[in-house]
Amino acid sequence: MAELQVIARYTISAGHEDEVLGLLAQVAEAVHTEPGNLSFQIYREVGKDREVVLLERYESPDAFAAHRETPHFKELVQGKIIPRLDNRVVETYTASA
Repeated sequence: MAELQVIARYTISAGHEDEVLGLLAQVAEAVHTEPGNLSFQIYREVGKDREVVLLERYESPDAFAAHRETPHFKELVQGKIIPRLDNRVVETYTASA
Protein backbone atom coordinates (compact mmCIF):
# COMPACT_ATOMS: atom_id res chain seq x y z
CA MET A 1 0.00 0.00 0.00
CA ALA A 2 1.26 3.52 -0.79
CA GLU A 3 2.27 6.01 1.86
CA LEU A 4 -0.11 8.89 2.49
CA GLN A 5 0.89 12.55 2.79
CA VAL A 6 -1.58 14.80 4.59
CA ILE A 7 -1.46 18.59 4.42
CA ALA A 8 -3.80 20.31 6.86
CA ARG A 9 -4.15 24.09 6.67
CA TYR A 10 -5.64 25.85 9.68
CA THR A 11 -6.64 29.48 10.20
CA ILE A 12 -6.83 29.95 13.95
CA SER A 13 -9.58 32.21 15.31
CA ALA A 14 -8.19 35.52 16.62
CA GLY A 15 -7.20 35.31 20.26
CA HIS A 16 -6.82 31.51 20.26
CA GLU A 17 -3.36 31.25 18.70
CA ASP A 18 -1.40 30.25 21.81
CA GLU A 19 -4.09 27.86 22.99
CA VAL A 20 -4.33 26.05 19.63
CA LEU A 21 -0.56 25.83 19.26
CA GLY A 22 -0.33 24.29 22.74
CA LEU A 23 -3.02 21.77 21.83
CA LEU A 24 -1.26 20.96 18.56
CA ALA A 25 1.94 20.23 20.49
CA GLN A 26 -0.03 17.70 22.56
CA VAL A 27 -1.46 16.17 19.40
CA ALA A 28 2.00 15.88 17.84
CA GLU A 29 3.35 14.10 20.91
CA ALA A 30 0.50 11.58 20.82
CA VAL A 31 0.62 11.07 17.04
CA HIS A 32 4.32 10.21 17.16
CA THR A 33 3.39 7.12 19.21
CA GLU A 34 0.93 5.81 16.59
CA PRO A 35 2.30 2.71 14.82
CA GLY A 36 1.38 3.91 11.30
CA ASN A 37 2.65 7.49 11.65
CA LEU A 38 5.89 8.34 9.87
CA SER A 39 5.95 12.10 10.49
CA PHE A 40 3.89 14.91 12.01
CA GLN A 41 5.20 18.47 11.83
CA ILE A 42 3.63 21.83 12.64
CA TYR A 43 4.53 24.99 10.72
CA ARG A 44 3.38 28.55 11.35
CA GLU A 45 3.32 30.86 8.34
CA VAL A 46 5.90 33.63 8.49
CA GLY A 47 4.19 36.95 9.19
CA LYS A 48 0.74 35.39 9.62
CA ASP A 49 0.44 34.13 13.19
CA ARG A 50 -3.01 32.65 12.66
CA GLU A 51 -2.00 30.45 9.69
CA VAL A 52 -0.71 26.96 10.50
CA VAL A 53 0.17 24.04 8.24
CA LEU A 54 0.45 20.45 9.47
CA LEU A 55 2.50 18.04 7.38
CA GLU A 56 1.62 14.47 8.29
CA ARG A 57 2.85 11.24 6.73
CA TYR A 58 1.38 7.80 7.30
CA GLU A 59 2.36 4.31 6.17
CA SER A 60 -0.99 3.92 4.40
CA PRO A 61 -4.48 5.38 4.05
CA ASP A 62 -5.58 2.81 6.67
CA ALA A 63 -3.03 4.21 9.13
CA PHE A 64 -4.45 7.70 8.59
CA ALA A 65 -7.99 6.37 9.09
CA ALA A 66 -6.83 4.75 12.35
CA HIS A 67 -5.29 8.08 13.41
CA ARG A 68 -8.67 9.78 13.01
CA GLU A 69 -10.23 7.21 15.38
CA THR A 70 -7.76 7.75 18.23
CA PRO A 71 -8.89 9.32 21.51
CA HIS A 72 -6.39 12.19 21.11
CA PHE A 73 -7.75 13.05 17.64
CA LYS A 74 -11.33 13.01 18.84
CA GLU A 75 -10.69 14.86 22.11
CA LEU A 76 -8.04 17.38 21.08
CA VAL A 77 -8.55 17.96 17.35
CA GLN A 78 -12.31 17.53 17.01
CA GLY A 79 -13.24 18.64 20.52
CA LYS A 80 -10.87 21.53 21.19
CA ILE A 81 -8.95 22.64 18.10
CA ILE A 82 -11.56 22.66 15.33
CA PRO A 83 -13.98 24.86 17.34
CA ARG A 84 -11.16 27.44 17.64
CA LEU A 85 -10.51 27.67 13.89
CA ASP A 86 -11.92 30.04 11.28
CA ASN A 87 -10.97 27.67 8.47
CA ARG A 88 -9.64 24.14 8.02
CA VAL A 89 -8.63 22.40 4.80
CA VAL A 90 -7.25 18.85 4.78
CA GLU A 91 -5.62 17.49 1.62
CA THR A 92 -4.42 13.90 1.16
CA TYR A 93 -1.92 12.60 -1.39
CA THR A 94 -0.58 9.14 -2.10
CA ALA A 95 3.14 8.80 -2.71
CA SER A 96 3.94 7.94 -6.30
CA ALA A 97 6.90 5.93 -7.46
